Amino acid sequence: MWRNYLTVGLRALAKNRTYSIINIAGLSIGMAACLMILLFVRYELSYDQWLPDAANTYQVQSWYHSKETGEQINLQMTSYIAGERLTKDFPQILNKVYMTQAGPTIIKDGQPTVSEDYYYTDGNLLDVLPLPMVVGGRDALKGMNSLVMSQSEARHQFGTEQALGKVLTVISKGVRRDYRVTGVMRDLPKNSHLKIAAIFHIDLARVVEPGFLTSWGSQAGWVYVRLQPGTDPATIVAQLPAWKKRNIPDEISDGIKSNDGDDQDWHLVRVADIHVGEAQNAAMTPGNDRGTIATFAVVALLILGMAVVNFINLSTSRASQRAREVALRKVLGARRGQLITQFLGESVLIATLAMVIALALVELLMPTFATFLDADLKVRYFGPDGIALPVVVLVLVVGILGGLYPAFFLSRFQPAAVLKANRSAAETPGSGRLRNALVVGQFAVSIGLIICTVVIYAQTVYARTVDPGYARGHILQVENLNRTQLADKGQVIVDAMKRIDGVAAVGRGSIGVATSNTSNTGYTVPGSTSNVGIGDYRVDGGFFDAMGLKLVAGRWFDEAREADDSTLPYPSDPVAEQAQVARGVNVVINELAARRLGFANPAAIVGKTFKASLIPNSNLTEPVTVIGVLHDARFRSIKKPLEPIGFHKTRNSHDVLIIRYRGDPRVVRAQVEQVWKRLAPEVPFEAQFSEDLVEKLYRAEDARAKTFAGFAVLSVIVGCLGLFGLAAFTAERRTKEIGIRKVLGARTRDIVRLLVWQFSRPVVIANIIAWPVAWWLMRDWLNGFDDRITLSPLPFLAAGLMALAIAVITVGGHAIRIARANPIHALRYE
Repeated sequence: MWRNYLTVGLRALAKNRTYSIINIAGLSIGMAACLMILLFVRYELSYDQWLPDAANTYQVQSWYHSKETGEQINLQMTSYIAGERLTKDFPQILNKVYMTQAGPTIIKDGQPTVSEDYYYTDGNLLDVLPLPMVVGGRDALKGMNSLVMSQSEARHQFGTEQALGKVLTVISKGVRRDYRVTGVMRDLPKNSHLKIAAIFHIDLARVVEPGFLTSWGSQAGWVYVRLQPGTDPATIVAQLPAWKKRNIPDEISDGIKSNDGDDQDWHLVRVADIHVGEAQNAAMTPGNDRGTIATFAVVALLILGMAVVNFINLSTSRASQRAREVALRKVLGARRGQLITQFLGESVLIATLAMVIALALVELLMPTFATFLDADLKVRYFGPDGIALPVVVLVLVVGILGGLYPAFFLSRFQPAAVLKANRSAAETPGSGRLRNALVVGQFAVSIGLIICTVVIYAQTVYARTVDPGYARGHILQVENLNRTQLADKGQVIVDAMKRIDGVAAVGRGSIGVATSNTSNTGYTVPGSTSNVGIGDYRVDGGFFDAMGLKLVAGRWFDEAREADDSTLPYPSDPVAEQAQVARGVNVVINELAARRLGFANPAAIVGKTFKASLIPNSNLTEPVTVIGVLHDARFRSIKKPLEPIGFHKTRNSHDVLIIRYRGDPRVVRAQVEQVWKRLAPEVPFEAQFSEDLVEKLYRAEDARAKTFAGFAVLSVIVGCLGLFGLAAFTAERRTKEIGIRKVLGARTRDIVRLLVWQFSRPVVIANIIAWPVAWWLMRDWLNGFDDRITLSPLPFLAAGLMALAIAVITVGGHAIRIARANPIHALRYE
């Protein structure tokens, strides 16, 4: 019996080749897309689950909420002292470790090299984060000046993974130190929020600024804790408001009381939840959010649903042509259950063939897909992360869904009625409406995805091209200017760079194009009882021209005016600090800072004096006089709120060198590198063009636009396959009707118009459904940007017209061919 079912099924597929190819192709594409996207979703949700005891390992995070603007900034970092006090006050914490980015200069073969993903730790990191070790155990980082590095970093530095006992010489804060390799770990997998090449155990007091370790407002590192098994972290979090009141002292400056805990809350986040958690600022690796992942999953199911809809549509339409076959089978003794089994079996057979092709597509496309998403995606069929069981379930579900309606519909036919009327076809009431509803659903999904693609792409283009408030093009940004060995060479480097042919301007600053560091201080308005948070960044006199900033009131810093210079010696000098407090500091602010300080007119704030603390890691406040106001400039992503900024001029303590150039960028960069290596031989040269920095800044949005474009193309392909098959079936069924219309005088264009309009109506209805849903989704997505495009009707009209054009082109070929046919052949056929 089963052999007979299989034979009949294969013959039915061979007899209707067009129907079979369309059905199998549509299902294959839908299944392949669904599998690939769901593999990515599972991958995104698997971050850091490979860590031993991940369930009891947490990251301590600082979340900021501005009372002035309502802005929420959630950091994965927290202050060093927060970790110390948490460990002291909560016995549920077994271990605690602090790690901060190192960025030392590595001396290799006598030459400085770039060190990426190097970190300092104050203890044995492996007690809290048991990273996978190849050589060395959990005690590898217990000793001071010990070093653990990854296999790839060991090969990079020493040419071999057998690096145990080898010595690495680094320069940090201008001091050379030797570290002995006490362990080698495996390269961390990509599905981790950690990205570590090497970890040094060091006395942090030697490498951080004075006062940093006791400052509650200094977030420059990550704190990890391991809790006692069975501890509910919610019980600790519930006690944190009272904990911060006990531990964080009030600070009184000029009669105004402030507290670092007023706008800061602490959270314990399980390591496996960091990648998709609410805090994505100050992360080691780019994170994701659950909303985006859920969107991917929904889109995967929608594309699969469209393929299943095609399957159901074509199955129901073709099934109605098998009325005589069913009638004869019933006459010969076939029971209804046998017929249902047969048709469900045929449906599962098609789903199985489609799945085989889908798996081949997944195997072929997965490497490219993984590279595009920068994910370590692999197809495994067996094991804990195997897809064999989901594949079998998917085949059965799709096969049964696609064959359920035709099976029960066909098995209901009464043989006497069918054979008496000599009918080879039968149509159940309402099946045409069902097919139209399914086509509407398909095109609604396609139109919605096209709209999302257009809006996301338009926003990405807008982000890259909108005026940021400074001249963003033709900038070469050089890093590592903050190295201690360059503390007294900054001006020498600037003067040498200015002499390079093609260099138009050179400046230094602690902020630049797409820099991630943030620094804030409180400005006290005379007569006010609270502070206004303003960004605080150090620049030199050339920063204005190098960045191409725009002055709207007052003036920029003048090298000849002593009051404009707020340089302090390094290391800190209390005498010099007190002298600056007595004298005061001149600053230049942006328009937003002026508004926050209560001045709508930028010119009105020029000459006004406030109180602020501009001395790093100090509670000293000094008079701050505004001498100029700049046009608002956006140095970071437009997803982040515009920052109120204050600049003060110094001759040291800058992070980046800004070089504005003209001419061939490669030639300029080569000359800049040559000068740098001559003047700073112990500091590696790292430089990026502003265009590359901006491209990297919006890489995630660009990838999302391309991904949605891919989804849209797939949905259109699947929809067109279904529409093509349905149009072929409809044209075939209406052969006699079309012949009669032509005999009665209908022209070819009348027939074409009739058929095209029949399939255009569902597209029009689909637009009515898709537009409000897409508008709601894109409005919420755009609201995540501080600066965004206006959601105009253009994307909606374009998507609707595109879908309509696709439908017309898909159906038009059949319509023209049928309309041109000789009516004699059509009537003879019937």
